[in-house]
Amino acid sequence: MSRRLLVPLLALLAVPVLLVQAAGAADVVFPPGLRVGLQPPGDFTVSSRLPGFEDTGRNAVITILDLPARAYDDLARSAFADDQKGIANLKRESFPFENGIGVLITGTANEGGGPVHKWFLLAQSLGGEVKDLTTLVQVQVPEAALSAYSDAAIRKALTSVTFRPTPVKEQLGLLPFQLNELAGFRVMQVLPAGGVILTEGPTDDITTQPYLIVAVGPGAPQDASERGRFANDLLATAPLANLRVQLSEPQRISGGPGYEIRAQAVGPRGDPVSLVQWVRFGGSGFLRIIGVAGKDDWDAMFTRFRAVRDGVEPK
Repeated sequence: MSRRLLVPLLALLAVPVLLVQAAGAADVVFPPGLRVGLQPPGDFTVSSRLPGFEDTGRNAVITILDLPARAYDDLARSAFADDQKGIANLKRESFPFENGIGVLITGTANEGGGPVHKWFLLAQSLGGEVKDLTTLVQVQVPEAALSAYSDAAIRKALTSVTFRPTPVKEQLGLLPFQLNELAGFRVMQVLPAGGVILTEGPTDDITTQPYLIVAVGPGAPQDASERGRFANDLLATAPLANLRVQLSEPQRISGGPGYEIRAQAVGPRGDPVSLVQWVRFGGSGFLRIIGVAGKDDWDAMFTRFRAVRDGVEPK
């Protein structure tokens, strides 16, 4: 992790304006799709451009990163080290909040021609209903806005930080496409960049059971003659060994231009797998669907993969 307090990560997710309140905590607001919420102080409202809250009139921002639990140690060693370049009056302390105890860093930086006061709360879920969660909450308040957002007011808001279980339906609603057919698969994870992982089996370990990934991406070629190379390059990024293409051809997918590749490979555990990748082209972007299953289950799984593909509808 960068020692510059993860500024590039703050643009990970743009979300539409939507207020979601926690049951039993009427003042806690969860930005759409996030497992982390708080009681926004003053005139802060859910942001439409970043994961968190904004008071646009005062240029004050609260950003919330919803991260895997394993990110905690990396952040504690790097972004939460005692010496932070560009941060004056640095203070590091233990900080109790609604769901546990975190680490809080406070300080001041010169940005945009004036001082900006900063608070960084690093916290981790400690069990219970919410698991595998690290959050980094960053608050930025310009000097001119301190009369509205004092240190006490910000600390009170950070004390209200609350975790909730993954809001899967809410996250699915934020995707740029709709899944009209799951074909017996379950949603394992919704990806922040605009995708979803489906699987069949008792665990979330996709190295041991069939899975399907549906995702969108930018930069699709406009020239039809380049689409085959583009699709093959995409497939080459799959974390599989000894990839052997058996079929590679253009085809119409849901009435639009597409490309299908079928292949065999060796999975992460050394077992033989079969896979299919469909790429549907549209405008300057593309929709990618890749399904992977054991060779013995392939015929049945391929039929179900195709059913999911045919039920994907762009919004």
